Amino acid sequence: QSTTLKELEMQKNELEKLQVAFSAALLVSGSETIGPFNTHTNLIFKNVFVNIGNAYNPQTGLFIAPVRGAYHFEFYIYGPGDSSHPSGAALMKNGQQICIAYEHQTSHTVKSANGATLLLEVGDVVFLRQWLNSKIIDNTNNHNTFSGHLLFTM
Repeated sequence: QSTTLKELEMQKNELEKLQVAFSAALLVSGSETIGPFNTHTNLIFKNVFVNIGNAYNPQTGLFIAPVRGAYHFEFYIYGPGDSSHPSGAALMKNGQQICIAYEHQTSHTVKSANGATLLLEVGDVVFLRQWLNSKIIDNTNNHNTFSGHLLFTM
C-alpha cells in the first residue's frame, strides 16, 4: 500500500509535536538587577538558546504544553547577596506553586536551583515567578536559566 504525500506530511507533523525542548536565560545583553518587587512577579527569559517545538514564548515567559506527557523542568537563580533581600523564584504550573529555589545571605553572590518532573495536559502553562521582595542579578554570563523538555507522551 502506497503512502500519499499528505499522509507523510501528517506523520511528520505528529512526530514534530513529540519533539519539545527549550532552554533560555534572562537577558539578551547587558546586566541588570531585577527586583525587589512588593509582589511575586513572573520572570521572562528572553535569551533563548534552543526552543524545539516552540512551546516556550520568550515574550511572555510562558511554556505551554503542546502534548499530554511527562515534562522535566529545571531552573537556576542568581542573586547579589543582600542583607535585606533574598534571591528566589518559584516554578509554577497553571498558577500553582510547585517548588522554589531560594537563598538569602548578607554578602557575596548566591545561587540556588530546583527542578521537577510534571505530568502536563495539552495547554497547561509552566513559568517562573520571582519571589516577592527578592533580587536577582544577571549579565551576559547567563547565570539565571530556565529549561524544560518532554520526557515522553502519555
